[in-house]
Amino acid sequence: MFDSDALFELAADAAEAVGFAEMAALPLSELMAADWAEALRPVEGELRGVLTSLAAEVAAGHQVLPSPSNVLRAFRQPLAGVKVLVVGQDPYPTPGHAVGLSFAVDARTRPIPRSLANIYRELEADLGIPARVHGDLSAWSSQGVLLLNRVMSVRAGAAGSHRGKGWEAITTAAVTAVANRRIPDGGSAPLVAVLWGRDAESVRPLLSGAAVVSSAHPSPLSASRGFFGSRPFSTINALLRDQGCPGVTWELPPVP
Repeated sequence: MFDSDALFELAADAAEAVGFAEMAALPLSELMAADWAEALRPVEGELRGVLTSLAAEVAAGHQVLPSPSNVLRAFRQPLAGVKVLVVGQDPYPTPGHAVGLSFAVDARTRPIPRSLANIYRELEADLGIPARVHGDLSAWSSQGVLLLNRVMSVRAGAAGSHRGKGWEAITTAAVTAVANRRIPDGGSAPLVAVLWGRDAESVRPLLSGAAVVSSAHPSPLSASRGFFGSRPFSTINALLRDQGCPGVTWELPPVP
């Protein structure tokens, strides 16, 4: 039986031994949770093409973020368990920051990115939960919060550099799979989609009528234009409860 943690919890030296080229040759079931592998089968060719192009960038001397062991991390948790979808843009381009989950950074990163600091500021204003000094959001993802970047890789130091390289087809398929899940009685599975900013709004047509929480992006350039004061966290939990689903415990451990 495939161990879904195997590719994502390697020691640092072992992680680098599994490169993008090697990943491009592996079965999907060894790259992600089994139900994600099935859902993304229609775009398997596109995914292999993207991984091959990332390998070529590395071979040409460029640093690609996040590392191979983390680039598909958003698909580590089973598709069936997703109840909140948070759509980001593309990974942080600063080496050491990107970890494969939108808005999250490595637990050791100081200071945390300003967008994440603004998310914490709104979380405190909304629910009274104090901000953390770290940016490890794995406690959210383990509860079914899918932190998915629209574009899942970036060249170090060059924000947006992998847009139009093939990721969009893969994440379109992923969002569609999340929105179209059904429960045994034939109804839709509980879901709240969180769309912060224009890029995230582009997936709204894929959501099949799912509950949506939207506002400006938490970036310092736009947070004051509608993100602050939007109370997204309490709204998400209220919408989940309306669907008969437990809310998310948004408080993160003080030390991850």
